[in-house]
Amino acid sequence: MDMTTCLKSLLLAIQQYRGSRTVPNAAQLQKQVEDVAGLKCDQLLSSGQVLPSECVSGLVELAGSLNTSPALTSSIISLLAQLACDDQSREILHSSYNLTSTLAAVIHCHSSTPGEPLVLQCLQVLQKLTYNTRTFQSTNYIHELISFLMTNIQSHNDDIIMPCLGLMANLCRDNHSVQSHIKSLDNVKPFYRTLINFLAHNSLTVVVFTLSILASLTLNEKVGEKLFDAKNIHQTFQLVFNIIVNGDGTLTRKYSVDLLVDLLKNPKIADYLTRYQHFSACVSQVLGLLHSKDPDSAAKVLELLLAMCSVSGLRSLLCEVVFRPAGPKLRAAGRRQGAGLDGGRKADSGLALVQWLSSPVEGAESCSLQALQLLNELLEEALGAENVSDWMLSFVEMLLPVLLELFKGLDPTQGDSHLQKHCHRITHVTSLLLILCMEDSTRALVSRQVSAPLCLSQVESLLSCCHSNSPITCSSPGSDNNLSQACAEAVLKTLELMSKLRQQVKDMETSFYRMLQDQRIVTPLSLALTSHHRDHVQTGLSLLFEATPLPDFPSLVLGESIAANNAYRQREAELSVKRVAVQEVLPPRTNTSMLDSSCGSSRSVHSLVEKIQTGLELQEQVKDSHVSEIIDVYEQKLSTFASKESRLQDLLEAKALALSQADRLIAQYRYQRAQAEAEARKLGCLLKDAERRREDLQGELSNQVLEVERSKADMEELLQHNARLQKDSEEHQALKGAYNSLLNRFNETERLLKELQTAHISLTKQTEALKKNQESLQLQQERMASALEEKEEEIRSLRTDLQKKNGDITGLRAELRAEEEKVKEQEHDRRELEETVDVLRKELNKTEQARKDASIKASSLELQKSQLETKLKQKEDELNKHSAMIAMIHSLSSGKMKNEVNLSL
Repeated sequence: MDMTTCLKSLLLAIQQYRGSRTVPNAAQLQKQVEDVAGLKCDQLLSSGQVLPSECVSGLVELAGSLNTSPALTSSIISLLAQLACDDQSREILHSSYNLTSTLAAVIHCHSSTPGEPLVLQCLQVLQKLTYNTRTFQSTNYIHELISFLMTNIQSHNDDIIMPCLGLMANLCRDNHSVQSHIKSLDNVKPFYRTLINFLAHNSLTVVVFTLSILASLTLNEKVGEKLFDAKNIHQTFQLVFNIIVNGDGTLTRKYSVDLLVDLLKNPKIADYLTRYQHFSACVSQVLGLLHSKDPDSAAKVLELLLAMCSVSGLRSLLCEVVFRPAGPKLRAAGRRQGAGLDGGRKADSGLALVQWLSSPVEGAESCSLQALQLLNELLEEALGAENVSDWMLSFVEMLLPVLLELFKGLDPTQGDSHLQKHCHRITHVTSLLLILCMEDSTRALVSRQVSAPLCLSQVESLLSCCHSNSPITCSSPGSDNNLSQACAEAVLKTLELMSKLRQQVKDMETSFYRMLQDQRIVTPLSLALTSHHRDHVQTGLSLLFEATPLPDFPSLVLGESIAANNAYRQREAELSVKRVAVQEVLPPRTNTSMLDSSCGSSRSVHSLVEKIQTGLELQEQVKDSHVSEIIDVYEQKLSTFASKESRLQDLLEAKALALSQADRLIAQYRYQRAQAEAEARKLGCLLKDAERRREDLQGELSNQVLEVERSKADMEELLQHNARLQKDSEEHQALKGAYNSLLNRFNETERLLKELQTAHISLTKQTEALKKNQESLQLQQERMASALEEKEEEIRSLRTDLQKKNGDITGLRAELRAEEEKVKEQEHDRRELEETVDVLRKELNKTEQARKDASIKASSLELQKSQLETKLKQKEDELNKHSAMIAMIHSLSSGKMKNEVNLSL
């Protein structure tokens, strides 16, 4: 069953269920919802068809109804979540169908049972729906949703905490009204404490959600200054980079990148990151994610790198990480660790960017455009240095073939969406090539790769696509999101590239001036000159300065087109003023449904801005608590007015282009009429000449009549002469026999002549073949002569090199002789040293012998000493004995004698 039939059946089931909410009707509706969910629903909402819009409106209404059963509501929400497959569909569901307020109402109705599957489903769909989408504080049930989220975040139910944190992070990001509402609540401090406790959670996703909420709510307050101060910020950087590289999945990586991008918007934190010592290593690991085939992860990584490029101190560091090749140690580490995200990946970072450049237009086109923008930023920084290094030139040489390959792939049959994406990519590619043309060395590389036919065919195809668009599809000159503007910008960028390379590339100048004289160039030039972008106007003026001196440049048509664009701009401004004069001011408190129904009676955007500003000036001293709500109302109102104004500008631009085309047709008609009148005058002159020739021929005819009469008289004379000839014929018969014999000889001669002619023809062919061979041989001889000259030139260069080498060899030989002399001197010294060593060895031997003799003498003296010591001991023993005997003798003697003996002793 096809999609149209299923949608019709679904719409019929919705109407039947609205009329009678019975069980069979509910079952039938649920069956139809499941059937549609089983089909491919990509870009169903963005198609702009009426049938899907009616079905989605009915489903959203039933999902928000309290009388719908939970099972049916769950099936409807699943289908709506499936429809929100891309950013455009999510924006349509959020803004046009108010699905956010509907799901918030469903959560509010079941807030008493937060663990119910329907509530968890609504939270998950809301998280998907509100990602990168601003939700106004005045949206229905948004306050109740915030209270529900804060209550359940502080609960202990792990199943509901994570989706509540993710949804709260989406609501708080870049939304000052929701942030001010949360800060004004009474229980905000316990909420902050709960969030700070979550920073130690074991789930990286919970930590990222918590950091995102804290950064949105407290970054410019005291709590945020403590959380993100100089002491803690390096740990925060390391944590965020680790989560980006080793996160739990694509969702965690998305929020981590968004958190770091938000932190970089703060100048103080951006300055901290420039001084972060592990920045290069962390960025190398993040760049390793580009090697994966996931376009979502690659898109977030490229978004982070582009945000870093906005910080001046980080651009040069990024250039070193992306472009500079890794050293031998890093390359060896990369080979050892295989596919690990380490320093070895550093050498492949630029190659990964180049690979994402060649991604197809459909699917991963955002990655391709982001990679082009990143290379624009980095190459502009790298080529702005004083000296361009060799590794940068090698990278540019590798990049150029990929960029030139992106010029291909233009297929007008695939539709306007594909064509617009291709034009945007061509614009970025030519911008990158123009940056490469800023420096001489890279410009030389570009000039060798870019050819004049390539640029000419690209401009021709873009002009044909831009010129073939119907005026209804073209919008105002100030609008950027349209096909004509995209084609015009791509054409002008390509022409600017041709202008840069016209002196370096063969035939580029001729092709450039040829395209400037094409009448189709009027549309891109008029759009650029009336644009509100400064770069577009400057590009248009530079091309106009080149084109004005050319003889066939359609300056008149260009002036008419610019005047028509300006006239319709002025007319639109007058209509806006008139609408402001007749409309009334809306009350400040208006819900979403009233805003949607009052789009038909809206005022101008400029008047609303002025009234908001005047209202805020009156309330400067008396602060109103509802000012943020009024601002949200008017901001949503401004968005609706801007969309309506863009549609009106589309119609006005279509009329302007139709008028310019009509003017061109009138000018062509006048030109053709002037040509027709000139041709009529020329034909009149030719007619007069024909009349004069007719009169001349009439006189010649009368002369011919006279000549006919003279011819009749001559005929009579000829008859008489014929009679005489009759006599001669008889003589002729006699001569006829001789003629026949001669005729036979003539036939034989003719046969021989034919044979000779055939031989002549064959010889002629051989002669022509020989001539062709001679010409080819001459060409070969010329080629060989040119090659010989080249070889002779090479031989001369080689001879000069040989002479230089011979000079070097003579110098080296002189150095060799000097070295040999030094070696001889060293050899002589070595010999003298060896003789000295021999003498010393002999003396040493003598000394050794003397030492041995001395040791022998010493040993004999030692022996004598020991003998003397023994003798001395014997003498001492004898003396002791004698002293003992003397003492005994003295003891036997008297005291006086004893004293004398003692004194004598």
